[in-house]
Amino acid sequence: QMSDPFIRFPRFIMADASLEVGEAAGGADAEPQNTADLTAFITNLLQQMQSRFQQMSDSIIGRIDEMGTRIDELEKSIGDLIQQSGVDEK
Repeated sequence: QMSDPFIRFPRFIMADASLEVGEAAGGADAEPQNTADLTAFITNLLQQMQSRFQQMSDSIIGRIDEMGTRIDELEKSIGDLIQQSGVDEK
């Protein structure tokens, strides 16, 4: 039987974050000991995840926009080449 009602959390949150449990809970090296600590820990974790997902989403949208611009430029270049060569588009 487990004497501790809380599951022991791993010593890391995310590989990229390198934030330890104690820092997430607000203490120097504390692990969640009660409901308030656990709630603060989970809230902090969810905020970090949301922030990370937002950053990734923004990055993906930026790359998609950049790709769209590059495709438009490529289409224009192809159109210019076709026009210069005198070949009709049919």
